[in-house]
Amino acid sequence: MTQVSQETMMFKRNNENKDVSQTISEVCKALEEKGYNPIDQLVGYLLSGDPTYITSHDDARTKLRRFERYELIEELVVKYLEKNTK
Repeated sequence: MTQVSQETMMFKRNNENKDVSQTISEVCKALEEKGYNPIDQLVGYLLSGDPTYITSHDDARTKLRRFERYELIEELVVKYLEKNTK
């Protein structure tokens, strides 16, 4: 029987000044311009890693893929918590 650790793992946020938030906004705008629901498309991409969920319109796919998926999720969580925990 394997022992499961009960210790909480620490995740250190990378505070590099990358413009993740701006990129997410630009990608959402491009998705809307092409008639897609940005939430559905971003969730599909974040869960699967399949870049075809993101349109190539306005270079959105390339812009988004500059970042790791965990960086995108991290930014979304930060913005959510900033907005909802004050």
